[in-house]
Amino acid sequence: MIKRLLRSALLLAAAALGLAALPAHAEGKFGFVNTERIMRDSAPAQRAQKKIEGEFIKRDQELTKLADQLKRMQEELEKNSMTMAEGQRRTKEREISELDRDFQRKRREFQEDLNQRRNEELAQVLEQANRAIRLIAEQEKYDIIFQDAVYANPRIDITDKVIKSLDAKPPAR
Repeated sequence: MIKRLLRSALLLAAAALGLAALPAHAEGKFGFVNTERIMRDSAPAQRAQKKIEGEFIKRDQELTKLADQLKRMQEELEKNSMTMAEGQRRTKEREISELDRDFQRKRREFQEDLNQRRNEELAQVLEQANRAIRLIAEQEKYDIIFQDAVYANPRIDITDKVIKSLDAKPPAR
């Protein structure tokens, strides 16, 4: 996040310096793209999200079952701990502890795998979006197109054009 903000600030500063060097009468054609909207609203991004959900739903359900089992075991121990023999209680606590470690490990692995796949899929969507942005920029003769600005006048926002361009393309197989 910080790197992206710094990169954006550097790009804006460079652009400002570049614009300051232009004569006052020179005009350029500027555009802005909201990457967050593209990654949320475009058809390729939505397909990627569904693909990821499909890949991870089974593991998610397994984790949910494991969490439920752990919760039931803990509740059972709390409920019956007063009437259990000391050795039986310690055995049950050990089982719960082992199950909890297993659950935490699986959850961590799940999250790491999910993040990796999400990053892979979104990188492909971003690559497609950048190609579409370049194509629009060339066809409509833009001098510069900014991504992710703190503020951009809606007049120069071409996000909808990029989303329409992405949505018009058939899914890559």
